[in-house]
Amino acid sequence: MSNDQVIIFDTTLRDGEQSPGAAMTKDEKVRIAKSLEMLKVDVIEAGFAIASPGDFDAVKSIAETIKDSTVCSLSRALPKDIDAAAQALKPAAQGRIHTFIATSPLHMKHKLCMTPDQVLEQAIASVKQARNLIDDVEFSCEDAGRSDIDFMCRVIEAVIDAGARTINIPDTVGYALPHQYGNMIAQLIERVPNSDKAIFSVHCHNDLGLAVANSLSAVVNGARQVECTINGLGERAGNASLEEIVMAIRTRQDDLNVETGINTQHIVPTSRLVSGITGFPVQPNKAIVGANAFAHESGIHQDGVLKNRETYEIMKAEDVGWNTNRLTLGKLSGRSAFKSRMEELGITFADRDELTEAFNRFKILADKKSEIFDDDLQALVSDVRSSNEEEKYRLVELEAGSSTGKTPEARLVIAVDSEEKEVRSAGDGPVDAVFKAIESIADSGARLALYNVSAITSGTDSQGDVSVRLEKQGRIVNGSGADTDIVVASAKAYINALNLLNTDRPKTNPQTGNV
Repeated sequence: MSNDQVIIFDTTLRDGEQSPGAAMTKDEKVRIAKSLEMLKVDVIEAGFAIASPGDFDAVKSIAETIKDSTVCSLSRALPKDIDAAAQALKPAAQGRIHTFIATSPLHMKHKLCMTPDQVLEQAIASVKQARNLIDDVEFSCEDAGRSDIDFMCRVIEAVIDAGARTINIPDTVGYALPHQYGNMIAQLIERVPNSDKAIFSVHCHNDLGLAVANSLSAVVNGARQVECTINGLGERAGNASLEEIVMAIRTRQDDLNVETGINTQHIVPTSRLVSGITGFPVQPNKAIVGANAFAHESGIHQDGVLKNRETYEIMKAEDVGWNTNRLTLGKLSGRSAFKSRMEELGITFADRDELTEAFNRFKILADKKSEIFDDDLQALVSDVRSSNEEEKYRLVELEAGSSTGKTPEARLVIAVDSEEKEVRSAGDGPVDAVFKAIESIADSGARLALYNVSAITSGTDSQGDVSVRLEKQGRIVNGSGADTDIVVASAKAYINALNLLNTDRPKTNPQTGNV
């Protein structure tokens, strides 16, 4: 690898999933992994194989599916973790084990209850074990931002000798400042005698809003891998945002003198996909992928952009995937054109039946909307696949209404294990009435932890994308639903969440991995 190439290591499927409520099913992880491959991400951290059977299966499925990117599994510096990671990665065309142990005095004393020498010994043993199972091994000094640099030098030199090809220096709690963090990276590269035998990587959290700044400071000082997530997902305040890292490197190449291999035109579609699956909406003023990122309302700004785009825009919207999502298909379009466009979006169908159902729903949507967009199609496929999950509950019919001075009411017909039941309920609004009606049948005992509505595209005929998060006895599931009628979309989302609670494949969130 040339010294001006920065490896992009995406951990949306691992650290991003550790955002409370952002957990994903195996099929959803595979869809995102395919999108990351189209984005030309170098390394995809697919999960934490030891965390649960579901996570193991997800890592294995991604390893079987992805051919162009390296597939990585996280593991603690423990023999059973490393064995599980290696087993899950067996089908991978290119696999990597990413093992870690804490090196800060605080973590060693209070979390690990180990001496520095014990940590050093365990780090060496874990890297040797991993290297015996796979060629590509990454090692992380957890909580490096608060670690003693002399001790880190000892550990890093030893694990490189043991076979680690990548050394990750995570700011696990988002404590570092850019000048301090960049200087630490420079010192480590200079002081570790065998540093030239490994690529130095960074993984920054955003607790102080400095994750991207810290990552770029590290790149300036010699780091050549950045670990990041789509939309900045991650524990607490999240991680460095992939789209911001990539576009900062591209836009300021004059100063940074490095580049990535990312297909930037796929950034916005991937952002939308991740947002739709996790139920975490992208704030309008989010850099690069927010709805307002390339919008201009000020008259002065509008005038300047009309005369010369560069007066107020430092990037082209088209370069990151904006203004490229208009679909010319309509209600007269055929199955072949529909299938072809889906394949361009990286969407494939399990069988002919799934394609037929998706195409039929597309036709119904085309009758309702004057314009269809790629985001509509992404939502449509999510809706189809949600409805194909193991269903205990299925929405058959819905009537809901409200008028001034009257209590809103809803009437639903819901199939419960194929038996149709009709129910009526009142509520504070039509959505509340619908949810109460559903619960009067399901009696799930779950708590509504989040209800979110966002418009998939602009216009009054836009589909509404609804996310419902339910919590029951420590399990968290995200249900989703899309429809041009918000009340119908809400009912679909709530029922989808209930069905996930009733399957063996819920979107559970194992809060077990930390880097």
